[in-house]
Amino acid sequence: MAHSWFPQWRNKSAVTESGIIAPDETLPAGQTIILGLQHAVAMFGATVLMPLLMGLDPNLSILMSGIGTLLFFLITAGRVPSYLGSSAAFVGVVIAVTGFTGQGINPNLSLALGGIVACGALYTLIGIVVMKAGTRWIERLMPPVVTGAVVMAIGLNLAPIAVRGVSSSMFDSWMAVMTVLCIGVVAVFTRGMVQRLLILVGLIVAWALYAVMTNLLGLGKPVDFSGLASAPWLGLPTMTTPTFNMEAIVMIAPVAVILVAENLGHLKAVAGMTGRSLDPYMGRAFVGDGLATMLSGSVGGSGVTTYAENIGVMAVTRVYSTLAFVAAAIIALLLGFSPKFGALIHAIPGPVIGGASIVVFGLIAVAGARIWLQNNIDFSQNSNLIMVATTLVLGAGDFSLRIGDFTLGGIGTATFGAILLNVILNWRRPAMTEVVVQKG
Repeated sequence: MAHSWFPQWRNKSAVTESGIIAPDETLPAGQTIILGLQHAVAMFGATVLMPLLMGLDPNLSILMSGIGTLLFFLITAGRVPSYLGSSAAFVGVVIAVTGFTGQGINPNLSLALGGIVACGALYTLIGIVVMKAGTRWIERLMPPVVTGAVVMAIGLNLAPIAVRGVSSSMFDSWMAVMTVLCIGVVAVFTRGMVQRLLILVGLIVAWALYAVMTNLLGLGKPVDFSGLASAPWLGLPTMTTPTFNMEAIVMIAPVAVILVAENLGHLKAVAGMTGRSLDPYMGRAFVGDGLATMLSGSVGGSGVTTYAENIGVMAVTRVYSTLAFVAAAIIALLLGFSPKFGALIHAIPGPVIGGASIVVFGLIAVAGARIWLQNNIDFSQNSNLIMVATTLVLGAGDFSLRIGDFTLGGIGTATFGAILLNVILNWRRPAMTEVVVQKG
């Protein structure tokens, strides 16, 4: 194994009551395929929703998520169990750069793609540095109090976008409310896999309710299935080439810092569940994620990140075999090559997508608070209070700064503001900062 790039996967017939299936172990082929399907379903809701919010082709994003996951698998030598799906961190900056109104394909998509490719390049560079210097400097630069503040600021920054998207008519607004209620009911009153897929299942229920109220009762714009009937079963999704504009790059590239913090947290969580340190592969994971983002953006897809949804599936099934993610990626490839599948996605009504985005953006904000709770952040320290308070207002208020001919939007100012304030306010207190880092 020491001389092999990939591990020698050991076969197991089943998960024992007290054991797990480790990353370098595998179940029989049939069970692995079923697990792959489960992972594909788990990533589906967010991987489709995020491109729709940015005006990207969700069919292409699904395809590139599969290709990106396979690339990640190769670069990490098959030792890091993760699925790469569309990242929510890009939504706010892409909308800000392109002025997207929320319906159909983004007319300024190529402008955003150049920024996404640049973000992937910066992310890859950070990964190379981590491979040489280790992760310690990242953990000191972005301790949990900073990453939690940045994640919450992203959710708050996206909130006005979700609300504006469902405010064109009173019917749309009420359907968004009904979508939120459908997702909430699924989240609270269901169990097992249905509950873990709360966004997807809630969206489907809301879609059915919308169809009844419009197509049958005539209360709003009917659901249009004409594109679904005419779309072929197999074919290539529409691809778009990026345009490299410096202002767009300056606004979107800093998202790499957010992706690093997100990926770092996810890999630490997987390491804790498997009992195996993934620190030796952290740099490779960043490089794999960065290259996958560059590849996706170069053809018209969304930037990608490791998915907490799939970490949840691993926690429940106790199966961490990396081969399950190969199966999930292949399933995503098959879906991505089906224009009929893409037409079905485009038939989802705008108010339903808007209602789901309200929940998703809120969950992003709450995830920031969760990071603080999990790491026992001490808010009796004024340094933490000032940094977090400033970061949240910068993000929620979409505070922008002009730097020459460039404009740094709210997510960018919140991200860099959090990092700089944390460094400045803790400059004379390295010992206390170190304690907080080690708790994380």
